[in-house]
Amino acid sequence: MSRRIRLLIAALATVVLAVAGVVVLRHMPAFGAHPLPYGDAINHSAVTERHVTNMVTAVNFDYRAIDTVGEEFMLIAAVTGTLVLLRGRRGENVSDAPAPLQGHEFPPRREALTAVCRLFLAITWVFGWYVVLHPQLTPGGGFQGGAILGSGTLLVYLGEDYRTWRRLIRSRLLDRVEAAGALILGLSGFAALFTHAPLFTNVLPLGRTKAMLSGGLILVENGGVALAVGAGFVLVLLEFLEETRAPKENAS
Repeated sequence: MSRRIRLLIAALATVVLAVAGVVVLRHMPAFGAHPLPYGDAINHSAVTERHVTNMVTAVNFDYRAIDTVGEEFMLIAAVTGTLVLLRGRRGENVSDAPAPLQGHEFPPRREALTAVCRLFLAITWVFGWYVVLHPQLTPGGGFQGGAILGSGTLLVYLGEDYRTWRRLIRSRLLDRVEAAGALILGLSGFAALFTHAPLFTNVLPLGRTKAMLSGGLILVENGGVALAVGAGFVLVLLEFLEETRAPKENAS
C-alpha cells in the first residue's frame, strides 16, 4: 500500500470519527443530568440498608458483589499469566534467594536516598491501609489500597539494595497471601449460603453508620481484595526485577 493511499484512509477515518463524535456530543445528557434511576435508588437506600456512606463501595461489594468476584479473579488470572511468562526460564522451582549476575555488582545506595525511601515507604503503607479500611466511609477500597500497598514496596528496592529486596519480599509467601485474599473474598459470598440466603447476603452486624466498623461483610471483602491485589502487584514487580538479574546467556 502506497503512502498516498494510507494518508487517504487516515483522512477518511478522521472525518468519520469527527462526525460520529459530534453526533454523540449533541445527544449526550446535559451536565448534571442522568436518565437512569439506579443512582438515585442506591443513594436513597444504601445508607439505611448497609450503613455505609460511600455508595460505590456498597455497589461493588454488596449490591453487585458477584461482578466484583469476577473482576478479582480476572486480575489474578492476569497476574498468574504474567508470572508464568516471566518465570518460564527458571521453571516452577522459584527460589527466594537473590539471582546474582556475573560481573554485575550490587550498587550501594546513598544514605539520603535510603532515608527518604524509608520515610515514604512508611507514609505510603499507612495511607494504603487507610484506603483499605475506610472504603465504606470515603472513596477507596481493596483494589485501590492494594495497588498502593503493592506499588509502595518498590521503595524497598529503590532505597535499600537488591539483596535486601529479595530477603524481605518472598515470592512463595506472596503466592499464599494472594490466594488467601481470593479465598477470603469467595468465602464471604458463600457464607450466606449456610444460612439459606442468597450469595453475598450480609451475615455480620452492620455496625453504626459513619463508623469504621460498619457495612458488615463489606469490610471483610475489601480486606481480601486488598491482600490479593497487593500481593499480585508485588509478585509482578518481583518478577520484573528478577529478570534484570538473569544471566545474559539465558536471555531470549
